Amino acid sequence: MSQKVLLSAKEINIILHRLACQLIENHIDFKDTVLIGIQPRGVFLAERLKKILEEEYSIPDIKLGYLDITFYRDDFRRSDKPLEANKTKIDFLVENKNIVFIDDVLYTGRSIRAALTAIQSFGRPNEIELLTLIDRRFSRHLPIQPDYRGRQVDAINQEKVKVMWKEQEGEDKVYMINK
Repeated sequence: MSQKVLLSAKEINIILHRLACQLIENHIDFKDTVLIGIQPRGVFLAERLKKILEEEYSIPDIKLGYLDITFYRDDFRRSDKPLEANKTKIDFLVENKNIVFIDDVLYTGRSIRAALTAIQSFGRPNEIELLTLIDRRFSRHLPIQPDYRGRQVDAINQEKVKVMWKEQEGEDKVYMINK
């Protein structure tokens, strides 16, 4: 097994600021926009973006929620190991809001399809956009594309993209792992 660094902590920070600026361009004051981190790993990215938007760009009161999609996935019964669900925390209305789904890696598109189904339990949004740190463009099973992408990666199926977050793994880094 070999691994190659795709993004360093400095590169991730630059990308996060660029993504924050793109969000500001499209949503200006965020009064009708909410951020939803897809559990488990999209939450770290969503929290970082919220912090940048509030602290560095002075946008107040950005609403951030977390969405667990475990039981909405079309492959959740195919695993031999027991499933562990994460928490969904959406303590605001999504009805007629613009939602930005946030996830670390867009791979097959199945997680996003599950998120689209899951969010309907909370109301009918006005619009849904997708922000992802890494877009694995040659691996899509569904016609889902990000509106905002940090980096596009050409990875074949036996290669894995691993995003490391300081909050969980102690460092910010993105690796390409060849099994």
